[in-house]
Amino acid sequence: MSKLAIVAALEREVSGLIKHWPHVERTFEGRTFTFFEHDDIVLVCGGIGLEAARRASEAVIALYHPTLLQSVGFAGALHTNLRIGEIFSPSAVVDARDASRVQIAGGNGVLVTFMEVAGSQQKAKLAQAYAAQAVDMEAAAVAAAARVHGIRFYATKVISDESNFEMPATARFIDSQGRFRTAPFTIFVLLRPWLWRRTVALARNSSKAARMLAEHLQAFRPHGSDVAEVLELKRRN
Repeated sequence: MSKLAIVAALEREVSGLIKHWPHVERTFEGRTFTFFEHDDIVLVCGGIGLEAARRASEAVIALYHPTLLQSVGFAGALHTNLRIGEIFSPSAVVDARDASRVQIAGGNGVLVTFMEVAGSQQKAKLAQAYAAQAVDMEAAAVAAAARVHGIRFYATKVISDESNFEMPATARFIDSQGRFRTAPFTIFVLLRPWLWRRTVALARNSSKAARMLAEHLQAFRPHGSDVAEVLELKRRN
Protein backbone atom coordinates (compact mmCIF):
# COMPACT_ATOMS: atom_id res chain seq x y z
CA MET A 1 0.00 0.00 0.00
CA SER A 2 1.25 3.51 -0.92
CA LYS A 3 -0.13 6.72 0.51
CA LEU A 4 0.70 8.76 -2.57
CA ALA A 5 0.38 7.64 -6.19
CA ILE A 6 1.76 9.90 -8.92
CA VAL A 7 0.62 9.64 -12.52
CA ALA A 8 2.80 11.19 -15.22
CA ALA A 9 2.71 10.86 -18.99
CA LEU A 10 6.34 10.19 -19.95
CA GLU A 11 9.43 9.20 -17.99
CA ARG A 12 11.39 12.16 -19.37
CA GLU A 13 9.04 14.49 -17.49
CA VAL A 14 10.01 12.98 -14.12
CA SER A 15 13.41 11.43 -14.86
CA GLY A 16 15.19 13.62 -12.32
CA LEU A 17 12.88 12.43 -9.56
CA ILE A 18 12.87 8.69 -10.24
CA LYS A 19 16.42 8.07 -11.47
CA HIS A 20 17.42 6.31 -8.22
CA TRP A 21 14.05 4.75 -7.45
CA PRO A 22 13.66 0.97 -7.80
CA HIS A 23 11.02 -0.10 -10.28
CA VAL A 24 8.85 -3.12 -10.91
CA GLU A 25 6.66 -4.24 -13.79
CA ARG A 26 3.12 -5.29 -12.92
CA THR A 27 0.15 -6.22 -15.07
CA PHE A 28 -3.36 -4.84 -14.86
CA GLU A 29 -6.21 -5.70 -17.24
CA GLY A 30 -3.82 -7.23 -19.74
CA ARG A 31 -1.42 -4.26 -19.86
CA THR A 32 2.03 -4.09 -18.31
CA PHE A 33 2.99 -0.94 -16.39
CA THR A 34 6.31 0.08 -14.86
CA PHE A 35 5.92 1.38 -11.31
CA PHE A 36 8.65 3.38 -9.57
CA GLU A 37 8.55 2.95 -5.80
CA HIS A 38 10.08 5.06 -3.03
CA ASP A 39 9.03 4.83 0.64
CA ASP A 40 5.24 5.35 0.62
CA ILE A 41 5.18 6.85 -2.88
CA VAL A 42 4.59 5.08 -6.20
CA LEU A 43 4.86 6.68 -9.63
CA VAL A 44 3.62 5.38 -12.98
CA CYS A 45 4.09 6.87 -16.45
CA GLY A 46 0.95 6.00 -18.37
CA GLY A 47 1.51 7.77 -21.67
CA ILE A 48 0.19 10.88 -23.38
CA GLY A 49 -3.52 11.68 -23.43
CA LEU A 50 -6.69 11.13 -21.48
CA GLU A 51 -7.14 7.43 -22.17
CA ALA A 52 -3.54 6.60 -21.30
CA ALA A 53 -3.85 8.57 -18.06
CA ARG A 54 -7.12 6.84 -17.20
CA ARG A 55 -5.60 3.38 -17.67
CA ALA A 56 -2.55 4.23 -15.56
CA SER A 57 -4.70 5.75 -12.82
CA GLU A 58 -6.95 2.70 -12.61
CA ALA A 59 -3.91 0.41 -12.52
CA VAL A 60 -2.10 2.24 -9.73
CA ILE A 61 -5.29 2.53 -7.66
CA ALA A 62 -6.10 -1.17 -8.00
CA LEU A 63 -2.57 -2.40 -7.33
CA TYR A 64 -1.37 0.06 -4.64
CA HIS A 65 -4.55 1.40 -2.95
CA PRO A 66 -3.27 4.97 -2.44
CA THR A 67 -5.00 7.59 -0.34
CA LEU A 68 -3.74 10.43 -2.55
CA LEU A 69 -3.56 10.62 -6.35
CA GLN A 70 -1.49 13.29 -8.07
CA SER A 71 -1.15 14.27 -11.73
CA VAL A 72 2.30 15.64 -12.55
CA GLY A 73 4.09 16.62 -15.74
CA PHE A 74 4.30 19.20 -18.49
CA ALA A 75 1.71 21.87 -19.27
CA GLY A 76 1.46 24.64 -21.81
CA ALA A 77 1.00 28.24 -20.72
CA LEU A 78 -2.16 30.02 -21.81
CA HIS A 79 -0.98 33.45 -20.67
CA THR A 80 2.23 35.36 -21.22
CA ASN A 81 2.94 35.69 -17.49
CA LEU A 82 3.75 31.96 -17.19
CA ARG A 83 7.31 31.11 -18.23
CA ILE A 84 9.28 27.96 -18.97
CA GLY A 85 10.06 26.05 -15.78
CA GLU A 86 7.41 27.69 -13.59
CA ILE A 87 5.50 25.35 -11.29
CA PHE A 88 1.72 25.50 -11.63
CA SER A 89 -0.48 23.91 -8.95
CA PRO A 90 -4.10 24.62 -9.96
CA SER A 91 -7.15 25.10 -7.77
CA ALA A 92 -9.33 23.53 -10.46
CA VAL A 93 -8.97 21.08 -13.34
CA VAL A 94 -11.44 21.34 -16.23
CA ASP A 95 -12.13 18.61 -18.78
CA ALA A 96 -12.55 20.32 -22.17
CA ARG A 97 -14.70 17.43 -23.45
CA ASP A 98 -17.66 18.29 -21.23
CA ALA A 99 -16.52 21.29 -19.13
CA SER A 100 -16.69 19.22 -15.94
CA ARG A 101 -14.60 20.69 -13.15
CA VAL A 102 -12.73 19.28 -10.15
CA GLN A 103 -11.80 21.70 -7.35
CA ILE A 104 -8.50 21.32 -5.50
CA ALA A 105 -7.91 22.79 -2.05
CA GLY A 106 -4.87 25.00 -1.71
CA GLY A 107 -4.15 25.52 -5.41
CA ASN A 108 -4.26 28.63 -7.57
CA GLY A 109 -5.58 29.03 -11.10
CA VAL A 110 -7.27 26.74 -13.62
CA LEU A 111 -5.76 23.89 -15.62
CA VAL A 112 -7.75 22.72 -18.64
CA THR A 113 -7.21 19.24 -20.06
CA PHE A 114 -7.50 19.22 -23.85
CA MET A 115 -7.65 16.24 -26.18
CA GLU A 116 -4.90 17.35 -28.59
CA VAL A 117 -1.55 19.14 -28.60
CA ALA A 118 -2.57 22.81 -28.47
CA GLY A 119 -0.93 25.38 -30.73
CA SER A 120 -0.89 29.10 -30.01
CA GLN A 121 -4.33 29.80 -31.56
CA GLN A 122 -5.94 26.92 -29.71
CA LYS A 123 -4.34 28.08 -26.47
CA ALA A 124 -5.95 31.49 -26.86
CA LYS A 125 -9.36 29.87 -27.35
CA LEU A 126 -8.92 27.64 -24.29
CA ALA A 127 -7.85 30.57 -22.13
CA GLN A 128 -10.98 32.50 -23.08
CA ALA A 129 -13.42 29.58 -22.93
CA TYR A 130 -12.36 28.23 -19.54
CA ALA A 131 -10.65 31.20 -17.85
CA ALA A 132 -7.66 28.87 -17.60
CA GLN A 133 -3.97 29.63 -17.16
CA ALA A 134 -2.47 26.36 -18.43
CA VAL A 135 -3.33 23.32 -20.54
CA ASP A 136 -2.33 19.66 -20.38
CA MET A 137 -3.61 16.36 -21.82
CA GLU A 138 -4.00 14.10 -18.77
CA ALA A 139 -4.98 15.73 -15.46
CA ALA A 140 -8.76 15.53 -15.92
CA ALA A 141 -8.59 11.75 -16.42
CA VAL A 142 -6.52 11.32 -13.25
CA ALA A 143 -8.94 13.55 -11.35
CA ALA A 144 -11.91 11.53 -12.61
CA ALA A 145 -10.36 8.26 -11.46
CA ALA A 146 -9.66 9.74 -8.04
CA ARG A 147 -13.27 10.93 -7.74
CA VAL A 148 -14.73 7.55 -8.72
CA HIS A 149 -12.64 5.77 -6.10
CA GLY A 150 -13.08 8.38 -3.37
CA ILE A 151 -9.38 9.36 -3.31
CA ARG A 152 -8.06 12.87 -2.76
CA PHE A 153 -6.57 14.44 -5.87
CA TYR A 154 -4.22 17.27 -6.68
CA ALA A 155 -1.98 18.32 -9.56
CA THR A 156 1.49 19.75 -9.98
CA LYS A 157 2.49 20.88 -13.46
CA VAL A 158 5.50 22.64 -14.89
CA ILE A 159 5.33 24.98 -17.87
CA SER A 160 7.16 23.45 -20.84
CA ASP A 161 5.92 25.74 -23.62
CA GLU A 162 4.82 29.35 -23.47
CA SER A 163 1.54 30.74 -24.80
CA ASN A 164 2.96 32.02 -28.10
CA PHE A 165 5.09 28.94 -28.85
CA GLU A 166 3.96 27.10 -31.97
CA MET A 167 4.50 23.40 -31.37
CA PRO A 168 6.03 21.26 -34.14
CA ALA A 169 3.69 18.63 -35.58
CA THR A 170 4.05 16.17 -32.69
CA ALA A 171 0.47 14.86 -32.49
CA ARG A 172 0.86 12.42 -35.38
CA PHE A 173 3.71 10.70 -33.54
CA ILE A 174 1.67 9.74 -30.47
CA ASP A 175 0.50 6.15 -30.85
CA SER A 176 -2.71 4.54 -29.57
CA GLN A 177 -0.99 3.61 -26.28
CA GLY A 178 0.03 7.22 -25.59
CA ARG A 179 3.68 6.59 -26.43
CA PHE A 180 5.68 9.17 -28.34
CA ARG A 181 7.46 7.68 -31.37
CA THR A 182 10.77 9.52 -31.13
CA ALA A 183 12.58 7.90 -34.07
CA PRO A 184 9.92 8.68 -36.73
CA PHE A 185 9.60 12.22 -35.35
CA THR A 186 13.36 12.74 -35.60
CA ILE A 187 13.38 11.62 -39.24
CA PHE A 188 10.38 13.86 -39.96
CA VAL A 189 12.18 16.90 -38.53
CA LEU A 190 15.52 16.15 -40.17
CA LEU A 191 13.85 16.28 -43.58
CA ARG A 192 12.29 19.69 -42.83
CA PRO A 193 14.96 22.28 -41.98
CA TRP A 194 12.35 24.94 -41.25
CA LEU A 195 11.36 22.92 -38.15
CA TRP A 196 14.86 22.63 -36.71
CA ARG A 197 14.84 25.83 -34.66
CA ARG A 198 11.44 25.13 -33.09
CA THR A 199 12.36 21.52 -32.35
CA VAL A 200 15.62 22.53 -30.68
CA ALA A 201 13.72 25.12 -28.62
CA LEU A 202 11.16 22.50 -27.63
CA ALA A 203 13.88 20.10 -26.49
CA ARG A 204 15.66 22.82 -24.53
CA ASN A 205 12.44 23.99 -22.87
CA SER A 206 11.38 20.43 -22.02
CA SER A 207 14.76 19.73 -20.43
CA LYS A 208 14.52 22.84 -18.26
CA ALA A 209 10.92 22.06 -17.32
CA ALA A 210 11.80 18.49 -16.29
CA ARG A 211 14.68 19.73 -14.16
CA MET A 212 12.55 22.33 -12.39
CA LEU A 213 9.75 19.83 -11.77
CA ALA A 214 12.15 17.30 -10.25
CA GLU A 215 13.66 19.95 -7.99
CA HIS A 216 10.22 21.05 -6.85
CA LEU A 217 8.99 17.53 -6.14
CA GLN A 218 12.16 16.59 -4.28
CA ALA A 219 12.03 19.74 -2.16
CA PHE A 220 8.36 19.69 -1.28
CA ARG A 221 7.51 16.02 -1.10
CA PRO A 222 10.04 13.90 0.78
CA HIS A 223 7.32 11.44 1.89
CA GLY A 224 3.75 10.78 0.89
CA SER A 225 2.66 11.09 4.52
CA ASP A 226 3.96 14.66 4.60
CA VAL A 227 1.75 15.52 1.62
CA ALA A 228 -1.28 14.04 3.35
CA GLU A 229 -0.70 16.27 6.36
CA VAL A 230 -0.24 19.38 4.21
CA LEU A 231 -3.40 18.74 2.20
CA GLU A 232 -5.42 18.11 5.34
CA LEU A 233 -4.29 21.42 6.81
CA LYS A 234 -5.21 23.25 3.58
CA ARG A 235 -8.61 21.58 3.53
CA ARG A 236 -9.36 22.66 7.12
CA ASN A 237 -8.24 26.21 6.48
